[in-house]
Amino acid sequence: MTSMSLGLASRRGLPRPLLWAVMVLLPLAALAAALVSQHVYDMQPCAWCVLQRVVFVAIAAVSLPALLLTAALPRRVLAAAGLLLAGAGMAAALWQHFVAAASASCNLTLADRIVGGLGLDTAWPEVFAAYASCADAAVKLAGLSYEFYSLALFAVLGLVALRLLRRPV
Repeated sequence: MTSMSLGLASRRGLPRPLLWAVMVLLPLAALAAALVSQHVYDMQPCAWCVLQRVVFVAIAAVSLPALLLTAALPRRVLAAAGLLLAGAGMAAALWQHFVAAASASCNLTLADRIVGGLGLDTAWPEVFAAYASCADAAVKLAGLSYEFYSLALFAVLGLVALRLLRRPV
């Protein structure tokens, strides 16, 4: 390879399939961490925690087909969906921290209605059922509220999705 081709490769960044793999694996890793926190360390989730799990799964689900697609338009649509979902996840994490954590109950909140409406809490209660109030679920890890880790992951996923949208075909 010439120095010019190396320079072009470094400006382009990570290969597109690797970026899509990040969009699939990072949300699944976040879900796995949440499940370990719940089932090993007994950190029970609230409705907003569970909603963020749903959004992580949705990001992975819309990103997985893009690994197999070669057409640019469907990949861009999936990247846009991933970006919107990442934004929704960021909003859920911020709402959990600044509003819901001060509430004694998450019952019948938007998060509770979405998860219940999807039927995920009854289909897979070990993954998608809320077992704590928002105030009780307010936990810190290394001095940082748990939802801020989620917020950071959603931000990274949003940036990756944005990169996939802006990337030349």
